Amino acid sequence: MNFKQAYLPALLAAVLITGCKQKDATPVAIGPVTADEIKSHIAVLADDSLQGRRPFTVGEEKTTAYISSQFKKMGLEPGNNGSYFQEVPMVEIKGTPTPTMSIIGAKGSFTLKAVDDFVVFSRREQPSIAIKNAPMIFAGYGIVAPEYNWNDYKGLDVKGKVVVVLVNDPGFKSGEKIFKGDTMTYYGRWTYKYEEAARQGAAGILIVHQTDPASYGWSVIKNSNTGKKLFLQQADKHMSRCAIEGWITDSVATKILASAGITGDIRAYARKKEFKAVPLNMNLTVGLKNDLKYAMSHNVIAVLKGSSRPDENIVYTAHWDHFGIGPAIKGDSIYNGAVDNASGSAALLSVAKAFSELKTKPARTIVFLSVTGEEQGLLGSEYYATHPVFPLNKTVGNLNMDALGFYGETKDIDITGKGQNELEDYVTKEAESHGWHTVGDKKPGAGGYYRSDHFNFAKVGVPAVDVNVGVESLTHEAGWGAKQADDYNDNHYHQPSDTYTPAMDANGMAQIANIMFNVGLKLSNETTFPGWKPGSEFKAIRDKMMVK
Repeated sequence: MNFKQAYLPALLAAVLITGCKQKDATPVAIGPVTADEIKSHIAVLADDSLQGRRPFTVGEEKTTAYISSQFKKMGLEPGNNGSYFQEVPMVEIKGTPTPTMSIIGAKGSFTLKAVDDFVVFSRREQPSIAIKNAPMIFAGYGIVAPEYNWNDYKGLDVKGKVVVVLVNDPGFKSGEKIFKGDTMTYYGRWTYKYEEAARQGAAGILIVHQTDPASYGWSVIKNSNTGKKLFLQQADKHMSRCAIEGWITDSVATKILASAGITGDIRAYARKKEFKAVPLNMNLTVGLKNDLKYAMSHNVIAVLKGSSRPDENIVYTAHWDHFGIGPAIKGDSIYNGAVDNASGSAALLSVAKAFSELKTKPARTIVFLSVTGEEQGLLGSEYYATHPVFPLNKTVGNLNMDALGFYGETKDIDITGKGQNELEDYVTKEAESHGWHTVGDKKPGAGGYYRSDHFNFAKVGVPAVDVNVGVESLTHEAGWGAKQADDYNDNHYHQPSDTYTPAMDANGMAQIANIMFNVGLKLSNETTFPGWKPGSEFKAIRDKMMVK
């Protein structure tokens, strides 16, 4: 499940309730994309007939058929060797853990309750998973970061053992200049912790949940890690991953660590320069039963070939999927995802149309990639990034649109994870040419940069940017935009109420789509390749890739 860190927009229906006095609402014309065009696509993509656009359903069939038909209507070529589709093989795993997890040690034993005290799952494509009497080790933040001279696994053998690690980075709320301070790096993200534990050969990993550094409560952990989960199929059936991955509550972790002599502020304890991993002298036992289902989902790809440098490309992305049909709330069980992310998909189609109608075609190739499985863990973009149709060392950059604003144009343009790469400078220059300004994450410790599809391009070294409306409304009084964003986050995000209404204000969405169009158009006619800024954890990957 993907949790966007940046503020998200409210539906105009909610906006009207506020009764705020509106100023001149005439949209600023900065490009070819219009609000009406975007709304026409949202009306289709967020319709009940698409059943919430969940992968493996009739909703996927209808959604991908609509998007591909629109690309074809625009005259754009199929992007994958004569096809508009890229197959994305997935496995659906419904994991049921044992009711309890047993932790036994000489100085204390614990019986933890599933869901209340812990959640565990496994990517391994096996009908059953069992860990019996595995030794436990506290490995601090579970990070190996050479550029920060940090290695929590130094001199440590964790094979056959379960590591307990802390979420986020050592610098978070430390008051010290460690890593990027309160701004999360990828090393702080839970996905990295799982990956590193697997590289180290651990049998299992449990992340200690703490609300502030995680940026969400335990309820999010429960909802995201129980029931059915989708993963990309792997040749090794994920046997290279830890047998179990999961979380434990802060209160449980405090008790376990205290019995091993670790008391007080465990984050401060683990960030000391002299920190060394601590054997907990306890053994863990837990099991899982997995129901497996294999199926094929699809990315949709269209291309406008460059006129003079067709081997170089710029990739626009937006995810087409949402949650499908789920628990009913106020009588509605279809999770239409009008904002998240029919809006981005509509913007992608509108930007594609704008490029297709150019009288002078761009020098570089433009790729339009509508990806599957974002809500299940950025799966479609991960598959493309690891199975690219177009060479990554010839990919200039990725421009991503996700959950765009429905409360009108704003003075502030939001760049997720601002400070990462030079694509942001293009966005800033474009915004400032219209009298606007760009802003970064309001909660940098939440790791917003790692929560949408652009991240998978970044992960393989391709500069990537995700842009959204801010909260400083161009047509309403101060504070109004933030209030609408909060209302969406609190009452509509990932809920059936995120649905389409003709009264929606899509001017802000058109604002972002036009900014992205203008930025992409400029990039498409240049000869340089924007790079990563000093200090980015993705710079070394790109630098190595671009060496001729």
